[in-house]
Order: sequence, then C-alpha cells, then structure tokens
Amino acid sequence: MNTGQSLEEAIRAEAARLGFVACGFTRADAADVAGQDLLEWIGDGRHGGMDWMAARAHHRVSAQALWPEARSAIALATSYAPASDPLALAARPDLGRISVYAQGGDYHKTVKKALKALARFIVDAVPSELKVFVDTAPVMEKPLAQAAGIGWQGKHTNLLSREHGNWLFLGVILTSLELTPDPPATAGQHCGSCSRCLDACPTRAFDGPHRIDARRCISYLTIEHDGPIPEEYRAAMGNRIYGCDDCLAVCPWNSFADAAAANRAFLPRAELAAPRLADLLALDDAAFREMFAGSPIKRIGRDRMIRNCLVAAGNSSDATLLGPVERHLSDANPVIAEAARWAHDHLVARIAEMQAA
Repeated sequence: MNTGQSLEEAIRAEAARLGFVACGFTRADAADVAGQDLLEWIGDGRHGGMDWMAARAHHRVSAQALWPEARSAIALATSYAPASDPLALAARPDLGRISVYAQGGDYHKTVKKALKALARFIVDAVPSELKVFVDTAPVMEKPLAQAAGIGWQGKHTNLLSREHGNWLFLGVILTSLELTPDPPATAGQHCGSCSRCLDACPTRAFDGPHRIDARRCISYLTIEHDGPIPEEYRAAMGNRIYGCDDCLAVCPWNSFADAAAANRAFLPRAELAAPRLADLLALDDAAFREMFAGSPIKRIGRDRMIRNCLVAAGNSSDATLLGPVERHLSDANPVIAEAARWAHDHLVARIAEMQAA
C-alpha cells in the first residue's frame, strides 16, 4: 500500500492489476431488499428445477445471513467481451452454438484465483476476516454489484456497465472491515425505453422488465434442466446447445465493450467456438470429458449435451445428420432416445419439404 493511499484506493489498484475491470464497495446488507424479491421469485416456482436455490434461500436473502460478521462487500467484475458476433452461428445449423462465457476456460477457477490473491493483499494490508465468492455460494452478486456502483441490472436481469456492456463475470469478497461505500447504481438507470433484450428472447422467457421465468429460458433448459426439453421450446432452441446469448448480444451498451479488455483465460477454444453437431453426437463419455476438460460445460455431463445436440439436429434440415441422430434411437437413457426420435422425425420431415420444394 502506497503512503497516503486509502485502503479503498489500494484495493482498487490491486484489483486492476489482477485483471478486474471494475471494483466497488458497499455495505454487507445492501442487497437485502433483492433477497426478499428472490424469495417471491422462488415462491412463484420461476426457478424451475434449481432446487439448490430454494434449499439455501435463507442464506441468499442477505450476506449477513450467510456470514453475520460481514460488514462490507467488495464487488468485482472481469470482462469476457467477445471479439466476434455471438449470433453469427445462427446461420450455420450444422454447428452448435455455445454461450460465449463457456467457450474458454472455466470462469469459476480464474475469477476465484484472482479473488483469493486480492484477499491476501487485503489481509496483509489490514488484518481482518473475509470470505470470497464466485457463483458457487448463496451470495447475490448482481444486487451487491449494483449497490457497489459498478453497474446496474438491466431489464434482462444481468449486470450492465457503461464501459463493458454486459459481458461480465462477477465476484464478491465479504469482509469484517468497515469500508467506505460507493454510490449505488440505480436499477435500469441507463436502459430507458429500450426493450431489445426482452424482445430478442427466443422462448419469451421475460414477462416484463427484470422478470424472467427460468423454466422458459434456453440457458436453463440446456444447462440446468435434467429431463426432456419441453416440445414447445425445441424449435425456438435452433442450434443452441449450451446456453443462450441473445438477450446479452443485442444490448446497445455492448458497443462500448472492448474485447481487448477481456481476460485471456476466457478466449474461445477453437473446438468450442463452432463445434460440428455430427462430431458432438459421436462423443462417448470419455471423449466428452476429454473435449470439455477445464470447461464449465463438463459439469452438465455427456447425456445432457447429447440431448441438446439432438434437438439442434432436428432443427437443422441437414440430411448428413440423419446417421448421427439414428445412432441414438435405442439409447439406454430414455431422455436421449426420446430426443433422438423427435429429431429423426423432424429431420425427415424437413428434408422431405426441401425436396418437394
């Protein structure tokens, strides 16, 4: 810490050195109102099958419910702004679309490593107690980040920044220190009448600004949902096989996002940027694990990925995918076998329509 530099200034400088593009401070109880909104959201069943959210909701409602000694929260953001158009592959039905955030290394590991390094810096400067969080514990990162002034929650519920758009990974450090809070950002502060993110959703998962039903969201359906994809959403999935970037990609604030500011750990791996559906449908469990080693995609498992790819194949009109689809018709997993039957029938019908035309 430099002489004459406040602790907050020193933390910001070290955060920037560690690759964070934004750092802000707020009270540990600053997101308590958002916690009550979360309880209502869960009560309405909008979390779908994410039972882990309901199971620890009593901790999520407040940072101090999770750790009573917490006095301040440090909110941090790392950029993963893409260098190319995330929607470009919509015109390539033979390829699978993977959400930008998952095309590179696992953000949990990268962000947590940087958070721990910053935590050590803080403790060395001022002995104190602290805990670090990145998306794997019941801490409300987005409301805390908004309270700390590093961005606001857009109508699509994701955090937005004037400098970095919405391509941000968030992390939080809770500390026993009393840090000077930054001015909070206001919800929807710079969104105005824009509704591009809401209008872009393929499955109409939003029923209003800041109101999302996870059960209709393609990100939820392809990542968190463990059963058959509801038929009413399959056509809208197109060739999206892991997540969906549509509401993020259309936000006008992304015009200010600089891909050069993105952490290099999140640069897309060649095999994940534009994978062939035929290749993915040929994966066994060992090959799946090898291909997605070090990727957040690995956690959904091979069967869920195959299910997603079968839906994409059924939407493709690509006759070369008939063989890869047919190999799964008698799969031991009934979810995969059903998806294969659906994909086969739709693919055959689409091919017939093309030939008739």
